[in-house]
Amino acid sequence: MNYAEMKSALDVVSDPVDKLELVMDFGRLLPSVPDAAVCHEILGCSSYAEICISGNNFYGRADSALVRGIVAIITAMVDGKTADEIKKMDLDSEFASLKLNLGTGRLGGVNSMIRFLKNL
Repeated sequence: MNYAEMKSALDVVSDPVDKLELVMDFGRLLPSVPDAAVCHEILGCSSYAEICISGNNFYGRADSALVRGIVAIITAMVDGKTADEIKKMDLDSEFASLKLNLGTGRLGGVNSMIRFLKNL
């Protein structure tokens, strides 16, 4: 599932709990990390999370269903883009536009993921 499809699906859901359940569904669709990918642990997440890179393709994994869904969204935002293209993106605003009701711990992890991507 690409980012545009994820955003469209989230846009039609108004209930905050249903939105978070949908995010967890996205995590179940997260593609497997290829053997050749280079993985980086994201420090600052409330659970274990990694973002993995193979060329301009992004993958991820996490030990929490919700964080896995967040990783799926963030990696879909940047998948296929170069480091220069990612640096020009406003990932903070784009993620905020999804209007997910996340606690401060989860938002800290989101910020850590975005900071990692901006520093590629």
